[in-house]
Amino acid sequence: MKKIFITTLSIAAISGLSMLTSCGGGTKPDADNMAADSTKVDTATVKQSNTSSTEMTYQIPSPKEMFVFIKQVAGKNNKRVDVLNSPDNAKNYTDAKSQALNFGIYSCDLTYCSIFEIGTDVLKYFKTVKQLGDAIGVSSSINPSMLKSLEKNMGNPDSLVEIADNLYFSSFETMQNSQQGSTLALSVAGGYIEGLSIACGLVKYDKKNPAVERIADEKYTLDNIIDFMKKYESDAGVKETIAKLEDLKNTFNQVTEKQEGTVAVKEEKGTKVLGGGSELQMTEAQYKALSDKVASIRNSFTGK
Repeated sequence: MKKIFITTLSIAAISGLSMLTSCGGGTKPDADNMAADSTKVDTATVKQSNTSSTEMTYQIPSPKEMFVFIKQVAGKNNKRVDVLNSPDNAKNYTDAKSQALNFGIYSCDLTYCSIFEIGTDVLKYFKTVKQLGDAIGVSSSINPSMLKSLEKNMGNPDSLVEIADNLYFSSFETMQNSQQGSTLALSVAGGYIEGLSIACGLVKYDKKNPAVERIADEKYTLDNIIDFMKKYESDAGVKETIAKLEDLKNTFNQVTEKQEGTVAVKEEKGTKVLGGGSELQMTEAQYKALSDKVASIRNSFTGK
């Protein structure tokens, strides 16, 4: 599977733009096809002001992207609620750090239940997300009408996914608008780790399985998430979390990247076309090491 990874920097009159996307991500929700498959990339835009005249804009990937891909290659019946964080654990999260991390985790779990059509758990996880959302100050993005919509659309999986995804993005937007940068950073980290944890739990190693390579590609998303979080590392909880993600990055760095030909640009009927690319090749031992590291970090977040 060939890929091209391109980093761009657009400079407007007073703004520097840096994109935080997963492999092959687009510049706005549902805008471009993923490089690795045919699903679309959903992102939420988050802004970080460095000075009065410079603003960094990042895009946060939705867990929807990963789960839709796994559902396509591993089957829609690959349903396992044991890989999720039980709603019963929500009562244990009483400090700001654990509440923010697990808000991201439970939001990811809600998206998973919606995509894999686990109807009864959709309502449970929505109520848990609402509970933690109230605790961290994003209750305005999780209104009662969402619950009514979920109940009304229990037999319509597409609608459930849309509602869950809208909640995911609107809560991030609320944190951004209320200048809760450290809370946002922790929620993003929690959602990322939970999505990776669920993926590793669902996908058995097979070097020919595209889902294994898709998981390996999360290395690039992690690099960008760490960069984003460093904007808020003055917060002790964020700094501690970055250290754990840096540890995960070291595990990812053991995966071999193989170049697939030379990256070249050629003109075809007036259109520039990129050729070549790279491919991450993960061994079974590396996959196990990655899965174990993700599980360890995730358990530190959930308190298991």
